[in-house]
Amino acid sequence: MSHAQPFLHDDFLLTTEWARKLYHEHAKNQPIYDYHCHLPPDQIAANKQFRNLAEIWLGGDHYKWRALRTAGVDEELITGSASDYDKFLAFCRVVPQLVRNPLHHWSHLELRRYFGIDLLINEANAPKIWELANAKLATPEFTTQGILTAHKVAVVCTTDDPADTLEHHVAIAKSGLRTKVYPTFRADKLMAANNPAVFNAWCDVLATRAELPIKSLADLLEALDRRHAFFHSVGGRLSDHGLENLPEADCTEAEAAAIFDGIRAGKAASAADTAKWVWFVMLFLGRLDTKRGWTKQLHLGALRNNNSRLLKRLGADAGVDSIGDFPQARALSRYLDALDRENALPKIVLYNLNPADNYVFATMVGNFQDGTIPGKLQFGSGWWFLDQKEGMEWQINALSQLGLLSKFVGMLTDSRSFLSYPRHEYFRRILCGMIGADVEAGLIPADEAALGMLVRDISYNNAAGFFGLEVAAG
Repeated sequence: MSHAQPFLHDDFLLTTEWARKLYHEHAKNQPIYDYHCHLPPDQIAANKQFRNLAEIWLGGDHYKWRALRTAGVDEELITGSASDYDKFLAFCRVVPQLVRNPLHHWSHLELRRYFGIDLLINEANAPKIWELANAKLATPEFTTQGILTAHKVAVVCTTDDPADTLEHHVAIAKSGLRTKVYPTFRADKLMAANNPAVFNAWCDVLATRAELPIKSLADLLEALDRRHAFFHSVGGRLSDHGLENLPEADCTEAEAAAIFDGIRAGKAASAADTAKWVWFVMLFLGRLDTKRGWTKQLHLGALRNNNSRLLKRLGADAGVDSIGDFPQARALSRYLDALDRENALPKIVLYNLNPADNYVFATMVGNFQDGTIPGKLQFGSGWWFLDQKEGMEWQINALSQLGLLSKFVGMLTDSRSFLSYPRHEYFRRILCGMIGADVEAGLIPADEAALGMLVRDISYNNAAGFFGLEVAAG
């Protein structure tokens, strides 16, 4: 039997000499620019100390929840009332069954990079892992702010509702934390024209935050502009939308006003009118982003909340979402073109969830580059179900073949967990592995200066230059 490499050795995913050189000498030590995630800003502001490994490792992680259910674990040991240790032990029992699932790599990397624990995760090693990790979690270095500092996280962009007070971001900015933490403007409830209860409750809170009674469409648009300006004053420079796809609809201001009046009167908009409403407000928000020099993010293609039983029990983000097969190209083109015709097209990052659409997205961004900003429109990194090795390789290949890899703004965590930063390492190893293999095959010149700059740019520099966010010196 031939000799096998040790599990997760220093050069894992780096199968050529050039891959190893590019990763270890150029990519590895770059800071982290996490321009999209779902970290709770209140936990950063409070400098939260986690009570144990289960809380920080398993709480809210629907990737792990899906795997546990698939392995036959009872819901009580996943999201139920079982003790933290019993939930942790259940996960350790399942990890050996996760081979070839990215969770197997990620979970072991998290133990190694955060806690220095190189034990295999299994039932036998669970008590020792629990003891060692919990001892470290009790130290000051393992608060939320300590973790961000230790892992050289330069920027974090959280995901925030326009009606949020942003009080935690204000507190973080005053805390002395070197990591810069900024809000992202994500108006999910604005799109809920078919759900007056949700829309109207949110609209009333928005009115309070904007200090403006919202009785008409004009009032709503003014309130959104005020909140957008407030986010800008706190340092925010990004917006975000999670949609199945953009609607193929047109909507005049008069039509939007009538739809708004109906919602405020408690009338759910029809499917056709909801599409019109989403089109109208998405154009308006695109103009706001351009007005203030922001970047808009579009996360397209998720089929959410498939399991109504678990949705009712646990709410959204329960781990019952999947890839959708929605048509994307025509409506996306119409949306980008509509803003472009007005000279109101902001910087945009497009994230695709269906790999069948990778070439659609990679070619679409090329239609609207205008020479003003390098990579003004970005085909974003592999997202959600595609942020694993194969999915990232597919995205990098599509971007490389159809655009400019050199202008790519790189990886993000898209995570709710403070233990997710090894995903940046994972991405950098994959990137260097692909470039190194091409050098060895004679497909790319063996120019270390140029290639070293390329991987440093994609790892950090491009994002730092693209989003316009202040980064701590040094």
